[in-house]
Amino acid sequence: MKKTLLTVLGVTLISSALNLHAQSEWPSKPVVLIVPFPPGGGTDAFARPLTVQLSKQLGHQVIIDNRGGAGGTIGASAAARAAGDGYTFLIGAVHHAIAPSVYASLEYNLERDLIPVTSLAHVPQVVVVNPQKIKATSLKEFVALVQKEPGRISFGSAGSGTSHHLAGELFQIVTGAKMVHVPYKGAGPALTDLIGGQIDSMFDGLGSSAAHIRGGKLKALAVAGAKRAEAFPDIPTTAEAGLPAFAVSTWYGVWAPKATPRAIVDRMQREITQFLGTPETKEIWFSQGAAAGGESPASFAAFVHTEVEHWSKIAKQSGAKAD
Repeated sequence: MKKTLLTVLGVTLISSALNLHAQSEWPSKPVVLIVPFPPGGGTDAFARPLTVQLSKQLGHQVIIDNRGGAGGTIGASAAARAAGDGYTFLIGAVHHAIAPSVYASLEYNLERDLIPVTSLAHVPQVVVVNPQKIKATSLKEFVALVQKEPGRISFGSAGSGTSHHLAGELFQIVTGAKMVHVPYKGAGPALTDLIGGQIDSMFDGLGSSAAHIRGGKLKALAVAGAKRAEAFPDIPTTAEAGLPAFAVSTWYGVWAPKATPRAIVDRMQREITQFLGTPETKEIWFSQGAAAGGESPASFAAFVHTEVEHWSKIAKQSGAKAD
C-alpha cells in the first residue's frame, strides 16, 4: 500500500511539474486557431479581433486557419485530431452542439475529444430578408407571406445542421409554414447570396448580419432573443412581433484538443478573458449585438452539455438531418 501511494504521489508530482513547465514555456511559436467556416461569417467575425489581440498578449503570432464545410464539422474534426501541445485551438459555435443530433456519424465527439476553454460571445439570432425580394416590413407580414406561398420562399444557412438551419426548422414548426432550405459552406457565402438575391431570407446570428443591416442591404424583421439588442434598439424581439415561441440565440467559443495540458487551457482562458475586457473588444462586441463570454472551462463545459441536450430536442421535433 505504501509503495502504491508513493507511486501515485510521484506521478502526480511529475504531472504537476510538466504542467508548470508547459505553462511557463508556452507559447514559443505561432498558435493556430481553426475557424471551421469560410471568412465572412459570425465565427470569423469574432475570431479575427481575437487573433490580433492575442498575438500582442502572447508575444507570438496567432493565425486563423479557415476550414469550412459540413456545418463546421470538418474543422472541428481537424482540431480534435490535432496534437494537444497548445498550438492548435478550435473557435467553434452553437453549431457544434447541434451536430451530434443531426449527423448520422461524426469523426469526433465534442464532449470527449475536445476540451472547452471558454465562450467568446453570445448573440441573438435575427430574421433578415433581402428587401428587394421580400417586401414585408414586419415579422407578422413575413409570416403571412410564407404561409400564403408555401414552398416558394427560401432561407439560407451556414450548412445543414447549423443553428441557421435548425432555426429555420423551428420557425416552420412554430408558424406552420413551409420554406425551402438552401445550405452553404458558411454564413459568409449565404449572406453574399442573400444580398445578391439568390435566396430570400436567413435566420442569422446578429454579429454577421449587423454591418449589412446598417448598410441597408438586409432588412431585419426581429431579433429572436429575450430582449432587444442594445446596438439595434429599433429591431423588435420575436415576442414583441407576435411570435414568442420562436427564440433562438447563437454563441461562439474556444476548444482545445483533449491532450492539451490543463495549465495551457487555463492560461488561454485567462488571456481570452483579458481580451474580452479591453475597451476595443467591448466596442466591437457591442456593435455586433453581442454579450461577452469568458467563463471558466468547467462552466463552459456545463453550458455546452446543456446546449447539446437542448438542440437534440429541437432536432428530434423537426426531424432535421444533415447529409
